[in-house]
Amino acid sequence: MSPVAVSKHDDSASHGTTLSKNPHVKSSEVGTEKLVINTIRCLAADLCQQYKGGHPGTVMGAAAIATALWKYSMRYNPANPDWINRDRFVLSAGHACLLQYIMLHLSGYSSWTLDQIKKYHAPTMDGIAAGHPEIEFPGVELTTGLLGQGVANAVGLAIANKNMAATYNKDGFPIIQNKVWCFTGDGCLQEGVGQEALSMAGHWGLDNMILVYDNNSVTVDGNIDICFTDDTSAKLKSLGWHVLEVEDGSNDLAAIVDAFEQAQKLTGKPVFINIKTIIGIGSLNQNSGKVHGAALGEDDVARLKTAFGFDPKDKFIVPDAVYDYFKETKTKGAQYEQEWNDLFKRYKESFPAEAAEFQRRLDGKLEKDWENKFPSKDALPKDPKATRQSSGIALRSVVPEDKSFLVGSADLCESTFVNWDGMIEFQNPESGYGDYSGRQIRYGIREHAMVAAANGLAAWHKGAIVPIMSTYFIFWLYAAPSLRMAALMKLRFIAVATHDSIGVGEDGPTHQPIAFPLFLRALPNFNYIRPADAEEVIGAWILGLRDVDHPSLLSLTRQPVPLLAGTDRNKVQYGGYVVYGDENSIPDITLVATGSEVARAVDTAELLKGKYSVRVVSMPHTGRFDAQPLEYRRSVIPSTKSLVVSIEPYASFGWAKYAHAGAHMTGFGHSAPYSVLFEHFGFGPKTLAEKIGAWAAPKRNGDGWNIPGVGEFEELLVNSGNGH
Repeated sequence: MSPVAVSKHDDSASHGTTLSKNPHVKSSEVGTEKLVINTIRCLAADLCQQYKGGHPGTVMGAAAIATALWKYSMRYNPANPDWINRDRFVLSAGHACLLQYIMLHLSGYSSWTLDQIKKYHAPTMDGIAAGHPEIEFPGVELTTGLLGQGVANAVGLAIANKNMAATYNKDGFPIIQNKVWCFTGDGCLQEGVGQEALSMAGHWGLDNMILVYDNNSVTVDGNIDICFTDDTSAKLKSLGWHVLEVEDGSNDLAAIVDAFEQAQKLTGKPVFINIKTIIGIGSLNQNSGKVHGAALGEDDVARLKTAFGFDPKDKFIVPDAVYDYFKETKTKGAQYEQEWNDLFKRYKESFPAEAAEFQRRLDGKLEKDWENKFPSKDALPKDPKATRQSSGIALRSVVPEDKSFLVGSADLCESTFVNWDGMIEFQNPESGYGDYSGRQIRYGIREHAMVAAANGLAAWHKGAIVPIMSTYFIFWLYAAPSLRMAALMKLRFIAVATHDSIGVGEDGPTHQPIAFPLFLRALPNFNYIRPADAEEVIGAWILGLRDVDHPSLLSLTRQPVPLLAGTDRNKVQYGGYVVYGDENSIPDITLVATGSEVARAVDTAELLKGKYSVRVVSMPHTGRFDAQPLEYRRSVIPSTKSLVVSIEPYASFGWAKYAHAGAHMTGFGHSAPYSVLFEHFGFGPKTLAEKIGAWAAPKRNGDGWNIPGVGEFEELLVNSGNGH
């Protein structure tokens, strides 16, 4: 049975802090600790009351937990928030960000001044105390707030630690040996992404991860037993976690410190610490949803301060004794880092090759000349290949030899071509399937947690790890919130999305994406790339790996496509470029296509060229094209002088920006061989040529064209085959 740390629960009005049998809790600090905890509570109440908004309840209830973490348990250096061997802290319950901000201030992070914290919920945007934690600010590992994301992010950080340690640690040289602490609430454990992540961590035996559960049993709507009656501790045991419990987590600091110390000694499994707390402790509305996400009110704040020994007229008070209590954290932090620097100096002397590789990765660099490792266009297969296969060629050109890449799949490793000869799986060594140095991650059928964990991998130390993930295109919908979070945090990864259209074929409309690309194209800071052939696939990989500040998703085919004469990997970076036709004259018709439809557009152009001059533009990345100078965009798509038609087997929304008419899906697909479906829905070159020609003919005006105006975009395939 897992060990359990238990303290006596005290729900009395006094809210006295239980101190001291833990040997690390100095007897001289016993009186101060009650002051520290009450200071955090009152400061949270003041900060939320100031602008009449925020989340005070969790901060107040978990003040003792935070004190135990930042004072006694975590290894970090306030003077260098990016020290590589620091413990990572992830606030999955991001609404409780004030708790983290206050602790960063008290423990000595120079950016987190009291004046900065006072800008929490201020009507200005010049502060760093955002309404939820944001990755760009010192001491914050990841942006959190969407509940459950942080739990999966923490799993990613723990994977990173395990992999880096297994790759670089040597006997007597444990250069990576840190822990990941994740603070979670009731909501995170209800979210599906959180449940997926907990299962993964238990399976891999990530004993460097400690999940601290602030179990206050209250959410916005009230007590959680109206919707959630799981035995969480029993569930976590069944998922392969050690489980510890603290009965009075709002007051019994010594029991919390004991549990944290015990957690750090346990091995073989991740550790779940179920800590019972009182949300909004000290408020008249404690233990209710009223203190979750609203200011307490002036009268309640005044009464609370009086009860905790403060003058109700004083605001934002931090006594000197509280600062003194945390003063040694800076000294300890500097000592931790200096000891590590000394260790790494000796490591470099003993293992120069490994140290150089380790440092290269910390510098955010891939192996030298990585771009030249991709095969030239002349060396690519000449017979038609699915772009998912071409992506496999690209991956196998750079991934096997560079340990920066951690590759994984949601149960579709071979089908998405993200495997390679000699790969080692990232697995618990006791499983017999691999070890922690492995770089092929079996995420299982957990798409959402896969991407959220990859965000943790990418955030471990920017540039040190490049996550690559794969699944079928439609299944990325399950992970949409995590894709969005990656874009928000500006994290680099490569997402391999295969089976990207009605070309899926017989698996039918459930597996055929129609609208999801629209979301990805609209997402800021995100590279959605749909390459036309093997040459553009190489260009897509190069673009994604060069762009260290944005995630990239490669939209790839199941069905084979030809290698086109006009494609150019170096032009993919421009987003769109001419692949067929005379670039030096204005064509009658410009066909703009993406992915597998570029070849169809070229075939269509061949059928039209007897009556019209035709240009074909490949548009693998609309966002990159939009970022080009107007002069370039006009040179590629002369939309004021040429009739422009877009061709893509997705919904047409957004294409009116580039085209006057379009050949697109106007409903869901069907179950049939891909060749049958493309003909059925009007994407056969003959049908396209007929539709486009019939649309264009009446628009001829002498030597020119009557160009349609804004709002006159026409769907050319609206009656070409019925879908679901």
